[in-house]
Amino acid sequence: METTINNNNNDNGYMNQAYVGSLNASTISIPGAYKPNESSNGKKPLPEGSGSAPPQGPGDSAPGVEAGQPGKQRESWNNDIEFLMSCIALSVGLGNVWRFPFTALENGGGAFVIPYLIVLILVGKPVYYLEMLLGQFSSRGSVKVYDFSPIMRGIGYGQVLATGIVTTYYATLMALTLRYFVDSFHPTLPWSYCREEWGTECLDSEPQEASRATSLAGSGVRTTSAEFYFTNIILREKTSIDDGIGYPSWSLALALAVAWIVIAGIMFKGVKSSGKASYFLALFPYMVMLVLLVRALTLPGAFDGVLYFLRPQWHKLLEPQVWYAAVTQVFFSLAICFGNIIMYASYNRFGHNIYRDANIVTTLDTFTSLLSGVIIFGILGNLAYENNTTDIASVVNGGPGLAFISYPDAIAKFKWLPQLFSVLFFLMLFVLGIGSNVGMASCMSTVIKDQFGHLKNWTVVVGIAIVGYLLGLMYITPGGQFLLNLVDYFGVTFVALVLAIFELVTIAWIYGVKRLCRDVEFMIGIKTSLYYRICWAVVTPLLMLTILIYTLVLYEPLKYKDYTYQSGVYVFGWCLSAFGVGQVLFWAIPAVRKQPSHLGLWARIRKAFEPLPNWGPSDPQTLKRYQLFVQEGNANALFRRSSIWHKIYDNIFG
Repeated sequence: METTINNNNNDNGYMNQAYVGSLNASTISIPGAYKPNESSNGKKPLPEGSGSAPPQGPGDSAPGVEAGQPGKQRESWNNDIEFLMSCIALSVGLGNVWRFPFTALENGGGAFVIPYLIVLILVGKPVYYLEMLLGQFSSRGSVKVYDFSPIMRGIGYGQVLATGIVTTYYATLMALTLRYFVDSFHPTLPWSYCREEWGTECLDSEPQEASRATSLAGSGVRTTSAEFYFTNIILREKTSIDDGIGYPSWSLALALAVAWIVIAGIMFKGVKSSGKASYFLALFPYMVMLVLLVRALTLPGAFDGVLYFLRPQWHKLLEPQVWYAAVTQVFFSLAICFGNIIMYASYNRFGHNIYRDANIVTTLDTFTSLLSGVIIFGILGNLAYENNTTDIASVVNGGPGLAFISYPDAIAKFKWLPQLFSVLFFLMLFVLGIGSNVGMASCMSTVIKDQFGHLKNWTVVVGIAIVGYLLGLMYITPGGQFLLNLVDYFGVTFVALVLAIFELVTIAWIYGVKRLCRDVEFMIGIKTSLYYRICWAVVTPLLMLTILIYTLVLYEPLKYKDYTYQSGVYVFGWCLSAFGVGQVLFWAIPAVRKQPSHLGLWARIRKAFEPLPNWGPSDPQTLKRYQLFVQEGNANALFRRSSIWHKIYDNIFG
């Protein structure tokens, strides 16, 4: 695109000058541009005469006026620590403790860890920081943040749809934890012993002196009582759903209602109430996990399980499904590309040091995933020892239920007060679920409130809770896990991957990496490193695009355990994927139609890619300084070489 400067005083005023030619904005410093105060990150203080009062200036204060809605006050965190704790509670949650272990098991243990860490460095960390930046800079939710390119607003809507699906089944996982929490108060843990109807293939989870001799006498790999209990009593699971999914369990339906009441209660007053709860939600789980770590590593055979988890299998690096699993796990683990991080960061004060917070959360998330993996695979090593086998992967069925089999099995082996540890563990799992679900439900409520500003927060929260509860009932039927597996793949992971590619291309090449780096320097006074620039512009989108192509080329019909869905179910699944991804096109049409009618079609399309006039910081004074900052940068860009290769180079390397 060529750079043009329009000096006419038209409706868009300055912003027509500032944003035509996204690749040509330069990062410079001029008098009056916003600089964070010294106390926040050690950079230069605000210039005198800027209208600021120590310790915070207009741009460094909590978000004041709602972006795009003059006069409306936007909520904000009570303090910076609440934001960090809320991000930890959101990102360090069920994705680490529940999803990571079973994903690692299904993809070869150590064969999965290496791709996971690589993807975390090349995708997870850059995207997490990127979404934090956009949310804090604009004080907009996950849909309105696309005011920087309105034609791509459908990305936000598609991500909110995927978030809504995840929210419904994450809540059912919390219902399962509540059921186990109540069962933990029994004098004897009900999953620790075999029932007569389970036959001789059942192996007691509770410690027995003769358990080793019994396992040697048995033939083949035996199933633990913890697995029988989860499958036959908790889930009442069917072998297929060809004849329907059945009816919800009344006990799980009651537990699901309690889960949504807790979620709604925390969200009732928005980030003011959820921020206060974040301290407990973020810190309590680590206390319990450390206890479980000690117990898991002291079990016989645990070392073999941990070794299986950590030993790389280099030939697996050539299998695209392992990389696909790694990407989707990073999405779930860090909660990126779902709009949640953008939403949380939008409630920050403008000059908050999110560079530090992004590094803390991503590092802690990695540590927690590996910690959970060591605990789970230590337990699996013990199960292999009890079954007299060296095949770690064969001792338990994979899938979403793994955390409700392996963890309870380990707890049942506690010789001293297993009920106490069981209560603590399932309370921890419930807390993790609360932290994740509050973040996801808050993302949806923010989008709704941004669109319908007259609605009260409590009405939005109650509405989300009721709809989430009703949809969640299908997952607690005897065929519920079949449905969860289906919508997780087609409605969430596939949609999230495709929309993530759209998101990165939109930000890196339509808005521009250089323009984004300029915004970062204006906001927090930090120059963006080459690592982030290259990842945002080239490495991350190319890696995800490659994984998507390989996955589609080598696609095999989705299965749940050994069950193959009927053909009509696959059609429904792909329609669900198309609906999620199709939001990009659906919302692009009204964005084009809103452009001035006197323009031709292609001119209207091109203009729909440009930022709205009020794009930028929500504080009016900071916005004025930002607009001046951008104007000077674009003026200097006029003297730069304008070939396409120079523009590409300049966009990445500045």
